[in-house]
Amino acid sequence: MRKAIAFLQERKFHLPPFAFWAPDEWKTKGHEADEIRNNHLGWDITDFGSGQFEEVGLFLFTLRNGDPADPNASKTYCEKVMIVREGQTTPMHFHWSKAEDIINRGGGNLMIELWNATEGEAGLAQTPVVVAMDGLERRFEAGEVVRLTPGESVTLGPRLYHKFWGEPGQGTVLVGEVSKVNDDATDNRFDAPVGRFPEVEEDEPPLHLLCTEYPAAP
Repeated sequence: MRKAIAFLQERKFHLPPFAFWAPDEWKTKGHEADEIRNNHLGWDITDFGSGQFEEVGLFLFTLRNGDPADPNASKTYCEKVMIVREGQTTPMHFHWSKAEDIINRGGGNLMIELWNATEGEAGLAQTPVVVAMDGLERRFEAGEVVRLTPGESVTLGPRLYHKFWGEPGQGTVLVGEVSKVNDDATDNRFDAPVGRFPEVEEDEPPLHLLCTEYPAAP
């Protein structure tokens, strides 16, 4: 978290006030903070169960999100900021219903490997992939790697497999995500089993709580 805060400050990206609430402060927050709790806003740092965060992992902070459990919720969108290190991979996955724009907000280059899902949805299809990149239709071969340089973006639709990492030698990448409502409980389909929210071994008091650790309203 400290490294992420320093990197975001360097890139002049500002997090909302609740990002900096201390664990004891959370204990005083009533139902006025239920949108943060229910929609899992905030800190989300994962190694996908790998035990090797530097190689397989991702830093995310969810800035805004609708309620996945309420189909009539007025907020139908989600925004995240992510930090992707050089060579740090987010495993191959797709979303059953979420469409998302992945945006390189600055720093290094973001590398994204793309595959269509097979009809059975368990495999990677050997078919061309068609996506929009900043409003322009682009066609890629199955498994081709797309490079997003700062300022570039790609739109990823449902059932489009993708994995991504920071290009080695080019620096840490500040990544934005704008999407439909995000539901990490039911909308992720990984190509291989992973732990989306891994166990945390606390060897010191937490600086800030993760989005899965908020206490209920008093």
